[in-house]
Parts: sequence; C-alpha cells; structure tokens
Amino acid sequence: MLIPKKVKHRKWHKGRSRKRTVETRGLTVAYGSYGLQALEPAWVTSKQIEAGRRTVTNFLKRQGRLWIRVFPDKPVTQRPPEVTMGGGKGAVDHYVFPVRTGRILFEVDGIPKEVAYEALTLAGHKLPLKTRVINAED
Repeated sequence: MLIPKKVKHRKWHKGRSRKRTVETRGLTVAYGSYGLQALEPAWVTSKQIEAGRRTVTNFLKRQGRLWIRVFPDKPVTQRPPEVTMGGGKGAVDHYVFPVRTGRILFEVDGIPKEVAYEALTLAGHKLPLKTRVINAED
C-alpha cells in the first residue's frame, strides 16, 4: 500500500468542500498514450489505488508501462468503536488522495488501444468514483 515516508503534520484537518470542484492540475495525459480520468470528486484511498494498479498490471501481462499519477498523502483518523465524546482526535487509520473532477489517475503506454481501454475500464471499477478512458490526442 502507498503511504508517505515522512509527513510534516501527523494529523490533518478534514477540510471543507471548495468552491472549485474542478481540478486545475493533472488534467492531461503526460506520460502514456491513454489515461483514466475522474469525472467526479472523491477521496481515493491507498487500498483502492493499489487495487486499480493490480488490476491493470494483471490484465496487461507484463506488456506496456503503467504510471500512477496520484499519491495518498492526506491522513484520515478514526476513533475506536463505542468511545464517548471527548478524549481528543483518533489515531491515523489510513491515507487518501482527494480527487477532483478532471484529474488523471492512471496512464498506460506501449499497448494496443483496445487492451488499454479494457485495462483502464477495469481499474475504474475499483475506484469509488465515475471515470472515463481518454486518449493522449484528446
């Protein structure tokens, strides 16, 4: 699973929904020929990113190249069950990447178009948001 080696602050604030729900960075396919683009905002956990990565690599059978364009660096805390209010914030449970609309999540290259579309579609099924496969020429 992907987790940061070192963080500036161990626990973060949750953050509020922003006025801009559309991403301004990471919008184009930069490394490969085909990419998986997010169509809605969500928090993507490190387990979900790993599940998508394993799906693509298993489907490609060691052909082509895969790039993961997101890294989960936002810590999410969780309290134990049945604990009363008060007593502070819970321990860090897992890490997420807050995805906004338009962000490229995965990229592949060196494989035929049909194989790339199928592999990235399968990876999109592992994520908690709607996605689409885009071409580098688009």
